[in-house]
Amino acid sequence: MKNNPFVGTGVALITPFNEDFSVDYKSLENIVEFTLSNGADFLVALGTTSEAPTLTAEEKDNVLKTIIKSANGRCPIMLGMGGNNTMSLLNSIKNQDFNGVDGILSVVPYYNKPNQRGMKAHFEMVADNSPVPVVLYNVPGRVGVNLQASTCVELAEHPNIIAVKEASGNLQQIMEILRDKPSDFDVLSGDDGITQPMMALGAKGVISVAANGYPELFCKMVKSMMTHDNETALSLHYKILKMNNLIFADGNPAGIKCLMAYRNLCKNVLRLPLVPANEVVKKNIENECEIIYNK
Repeated sequence: MKNNPFVGTGVALITPFNEDFSVDYKSLENIVEFTLSNGADFLVALGTTSEAPTLTAEEKDNVLKTIIKSANGRCPIMLGMGGNNTMSLLNSIKNQDFNGVDGILSVVPYYNKPNQRGMKAHFEMVADNSPVPVVLYNVPGRVGVNLQASTCVELAEHPNIIAVKEASGNLQQIMEILRDKPSDFDVLSGDDGITQPMMALGAKGVISVAANGYPELFCKMVKSMMTHDNETALSLHYKILKMNNLIFADGNPAGIKCLMAYRNLCKNVLRLPLVPANEVVKKNIENECEIIYNK
């Protein structure tokens, strides 16, 4: 039986920047503490929300080290390691220091749009060569192709592939995976807004953007689902439903950084080609914060 340490709420950590666009490592330390002290179960370093494509190799290394040091063994750490050049990705895995890393999150290859056979062969090679367990990441809206349920279930038989982060938003596909998967393979939500219904269907948790900014609410919702307190979970689901949509209204991580800046967790700074959320979205996020926290 495979063992998956990544259950409950995983936080897809942002990378905070200073006004001069340098990495704000102090704020990153504070965010790790903020999320863990408010119920996060694991942390994801250098995922989509981290703006990893805009970081240098040295910055990526320092960001990962900061997260591992700040977590100090309190939770599992997942590292984003994906790519659309399989051989290059295998070389990156070979050269990566996995000390303190409990698994990797590997996205479906983007831009070159492989078919299902290509995706399967790619992930089998990654899993064969990774010294830590692999979590698949299906996000067709970003990569341009969809890892179909049947392909995901086939990959789930691999001894080093332990879960999938499903961000297709297609509940029919997600239910087919949950129905057909092996018992030792888990599904994690990749969409904050449908985490509660996905967990009701059988998902074991989420890799969340929202939990960067309001973990005290989001993690409580997830923990309520895990303890079968459906009434509390549903109440929280609807409490944060509008905010879960607003933080993606002008791109990610623009929305969550806007919210986090309002809560004094980081500066509202992104690196090009990403820019801060527009003024309408910013105002809506701030207004919704007031509603949520004054209710």
